[in-house]
Amino acid sequence: MKSLLLSGCCILLMACSTGPVAPVSSDDAAPRAATNPLFTDRHTADPAPLVVGDTLYLYVGHDMARGDEMFNITEWLVYSTTDMATWTAHGPIMKPTDFKWASRDAWAAEAIEKDGRFYFYATVEHDATRPGKAIGVAVSDSPTGPFVDARGSALVSNDMTPQGPHTWDDIDPTVFIDDDGSAWLMWGNANFYYARLKPNMIELDGPILQAALPKYEEGPWLHKRGDLYYLTYASRDRSVSEDELISYATAPSVTGPWTYRGEISGPAQNSFTIHPGIVEFKGEWYFFYHHGGLTVGDQPGGLGRRAVAVEYLSYGEDGRILPITHTVEGVSRPRTR
Repeated sequence: MKSLLLSGCCILLMACSTGPVAPVSSDDAAPRAATNPLFTDRHTADPAPLVVGDTLYLYVGHDMARGDEMFNITEWLVYSTTDMATWTAHGPIMKPTDFKWASRDAWAAEAIEKDGRFYFYATVEHDATRPGKAIGVAVSDSPTGPFVDARGSALVSNDMTPQGPHTWDDIDPTVFIDDDGSAWLMWGNANFYYARLKPNMIELDGPILQAALPKYEEGPWLHKRGDLYYLTYASRDRSVSEDELISYATAPSVTGPWTYRGEISGPAQNSFTIHPGIVEFKGEWYFFYHHGGLTVGDQPGGLGRRAVAVEYLSYGEDGRILPITHTVEGVSRPRTR
């Protein structure tokens, strides 16, 4: 995520832990404070947006690494906005050990609504009975929680998928409900997996399948625009760089076949990881990601101390996603098409 963050005297939009942050001005024509990063009082990562009515909810992991630690993500947080300028912090919604079978690691997660309930699919480290990364599902009657384990066991665990290059191939779930009501789960590091969900949203409905995607690394995100399905993901070509980029593929169906369309985002600032989240909200499309450019207190940004940001997302006349530049201004700048 080597975004084009600029040092200097930019006024950052800050989110506190107790409520909303006032906009810079009540005059809609007045310039707003710089958008990125969205939250400056703590480190956040792996953004997952969800629109419910006139509100956008953003689920993130809380990066707590200190010094040379790599990852120490202790809980998931959620923020909300109705205007993309003022954000309300709702506090922690869950921690990994709320899944009694898990031991640690609040890695990437995503929430979705079905029939008035909210399902939260989250990456954790399973306990010693089934070691490796796993995906749990929690449920709530509110997008802000509290969320509770919906199964009492992992939805996906390391022993359920083909032997990958390491024990953390079962991470980064993205969930999608198609127009016909069918629900799908996609996930994976190094390997890209997908499976249909049962109508209850907490069981797999059929086998775990795989698909080949060029330069696929992790962090899949599935969305649909018109009749076209878009699968964005963190990609990496180690012969060129250790940094992840964001690539995407399109398909006429949720199950493919996928056609690779290329890269849409460069690497993050000061972090080799980058994680996409894409959503349409009030007629605009947005691209969420994280970078390592924020200092909080005595802890500079980095791989284990990331910061969530957002940019406008645009499509060409042929339906392709146009390249995205990471900025400090984010969506505080005027929309250009």
